[in-house]
Amino acid sequence: MNAADRATFFQRLAEIDPDPKTELAYASPFELLVAVTLSAQATDVGVNKATKRLFPVANTPEQILALGEEGLKRYIKTIGLFNSKAKNVIAACRILVEEHNGEVPQNREALEALPGVGRKTANVILNTAFGQPTMAVDTHIFRVANRTGLAPGKTVLAVEKALLKRVPEPYLLNAHHWLILHGRYTCKARKPLCGQCPVVDLCRWPGRRKVLQEGSS
Repeated sequence: MNAADRATFFQRLAEIDPDPKTELAYASPFELLVAVTLSAQATDVGVNKATKRLFPVANTPEQILALGEEGLKRYIKTIGLFNSKAKNVIAACRILVEEHNGEVPQNREALEALPGVGRKTANVILNTAFGQPTMAVDTHIFRVANRTGLAPGKTVLAVEKALLKRVPEPYLLNAHHWLILHGRYTCKARKPLCGQCPVVDLCRWPGRRKVLQEGSS
């Protein structure tokens, strides 16, 4: 996909959704950190159900430490891998209290030093909580970037670097959310909705023609 098509690609997504947001419910950088940590191999809907019960009771590192690991598990036991996630959240909260005065750090190195926080989670926090132009490449973004020809890459890191280089600067801050939502609801893995896609004419995926033909038959 050339530069002009990439600009048109994001212009159209921006026209449809001028102010895209994460579907995780949060009211502070710390709540977002917890929600994103819990979201690994889980749905945003499932995480939101758990944090809707948790956050009114404990939504600071100090309060979650007071719950303890077993106490935290009672609120998140409906989420997959809740045992290991509870352990990581408690350990992260301890570091936040002891080393960061209970505040979520605004730099990648400090974020990635927290248990349960990898590069993707750090990118989400930096972008969504702190407005930094990062690109958290999940399965949806990886698929969209490769399938459409927007920013092909064989690894998550390669796609991340390609997107940061190729996404036009005016769209970079929100590109993460646009691409996730596009992959989640339109450019789906098994049954992409090419007939409803606002950027199908820009897409480089050979299979789109077959999908469009099947939809019109």
